[in-house]
Amino acid sequence: MSYDGIVTHCVVDELCTKIINGKIDKVYQPENDEIILSIRTFIGNYRLLLSASASNPRVHLTEVSKENPMSPPMLCMLMRKHLQGGKIISITQDGYDRTIRVGVESYNELGDLTVKYIIVEIMGRHSNIILLDEKDKIMDSAKHVDFTVSAVRQVLPGLIYTAPPSQEKMLPDQIQMVDLMNALSEADDDVLLDKFLVGQIMGMSPLLAREIVYRFSGHVKMTAREVDTASFVTFAADFLKHVCAGEYQPALVIDEGEKRPAAFSCVALLQYENACKLEYYESISQVIDVYYKQRSIREHINQRSNALVKLVHNHINRCEKKLCMHQENLKKSQNREQYKMFGDLLTANLYQVRYGMDKICVQNFYSETGEEIEIPLLKEKSPAQNAQRYYKLYNKAKVTEKYAIEQIEEARGEKYYLESVAASLEQAESPAELAEIRDELADSGYLPKIKSKTKKHQKKSAPLKFLSEDGYEILVGRNNKQNDELTIRMAYSTDLWFHTKIIPGSHTIVRTNGEGTAPDTTIAEAAKIAAYYSKAQNSSKVPVDYTQVKNVKKPNGAKPGMVIYDHYRTLYVDPEKPVQPE
Repeated sequence: MSYDGIVTHCVVDELCTKIINGKIDKVYQPENDEIILSIRTFIGNYRLLLSASASNPRVHLTEVSKENPMSPPMLCMLMRKHLQGGKIISITQDGYDRTIRVGVESYNELGDLTVKYIIVEIMGRHSNIILLDEKDKIMDSAKHVDFTVSAVRQVLPGLIYTAPPSQEKMLPDQIQMVDLMNALSEADDDVLLDKFLVGQIMGMSPLLAREIVYRFSGHVKMTAREVDTASFVTFAADFLKHVCAGEYQPALVIDEGEKRPAAFSCVALLQYENACKLEYYESISQVIDVYYKQRSIREHINQRSNALVKLVHNHINRCEKKLCMHQENLKKSQNREQYKMFGDLLTANLYQVRYGMDKICVQNFYSETGEEIEIPLLKEKSPAQNAQRYYKLYNKAKVTEKYAIEQIEEARGEKYYLESVAASLEQAESPAELAEIRDELADSGYLPKIKSKTKKHQKKSAPLKFLSEDGYEILVGRNNKQNDELTIRMAYSTDLWFHTKIIPGSHTIVRTNGEGTAPDTTIAEAAKIAAYYSKAQNSSKVPVDYTQVKNVKKPNGAKPGMVIYDHYRTLYVDPEKPVQPE
């Protein structure tokens, strides 16, 4: 987990510099396991988030606003009663464990000055937010823990609070070099150094342990036998000493492929410098806030898009089955000329056919050599009926071929369209984009249309905008409806239009300002962008067609985003993610 004991130490240091002596104005509980304190200080106003979420427990300052329930939960009302108007007098961490204690000084009903404590335990699914009185008696908690849950430690109102069992590990700022060297010497030679550090030092996460190993050796996977014990221990102890002394460099790792934050820490994560994008912030709270906000948005989009993705892929599978079936029928219909030939030959030789024969050999007058050919017969049918049977098979095969060709063309077009929708879903980055794709699927008949008088008009998303090195504006459609809007309505006839060749993707437009052309560098740049926003995003040497918009037409009745074009040229490019949109 990125939120380790070292990050907790960094968060506590930041909170001590910003909200100590701050006054708690408001207490909110937007989720059952989440509390937000609105705090006013002499240097500004802050929102402190305390989360005991099973998947994302954390403590940090936040700028994210959440909708609160109509009726505040019991813990929220209790905190409002005892903490609202109170002053934060202390924020401490239990060693380097992920337990934070916030002391709040306030007046009780009798006018006596008292101190209450908020305990936040960050322990995965066992995380909790606990309110204590001045004698460490539990007043209430976000999660009640009784004997049925834990026989070792209960968290219930009225009980005296006991801290989670401490880990028998070294504190990172008090490492005894001799003890750590002895521990490494006694460890198995094949033990990975990052696992060794996690097992020996409190507050150490696998992420931070790998960072220490990477900085020492240039690799994240190193075993004890591969390093000099004294050198590695000295390096690790010195690194942790500086971090614990406050030499922080809050960093966020962005996975550009997955388009989401991958990790964060209070130090620069150099192990990702060649694989991901690194962003640095002045505040650890900013890093954590951005990390969980973007992950939350991505998870929310994924949850909402899962049903659409499943629907689209089910229809793609249906198209593939339809294609296989009609291609098989088309293959079978290729024998129709033989049926006609058998019918003609039987008709010409009816006098030779006797009732009850199962085959007959006749001269094939269609062949240049005139050799004999064997024709299968049905015993229960007369000679004339056998001839008519072959004519019927011929006519049926001819109709089957025509129908199969039409259905294959239709299935291929539908599959291509659905694959373009699937590509749009993969690249969707906001609920508005998902709503537009859902509306598109509803308009195309794949989903029922939702009619609601109370439905709010959602603001349409705009095409992505980029600027080429030569200063030309490049526009990219986010989905098929937007592709139509961009190409048919927004683009001028002299603008350049780009699209991957026979590959689902976004329409890309280069504004030429009436010139009808653009520099080669801009054309290459637009082609790379068109390849990136397509199904071939992870391929190489992707064919991209381009032409003037006046050469692009939308056939009547065509599905959204489907066009035809001519007078085009083709470039083969490697997809390249463009710089941040304007």
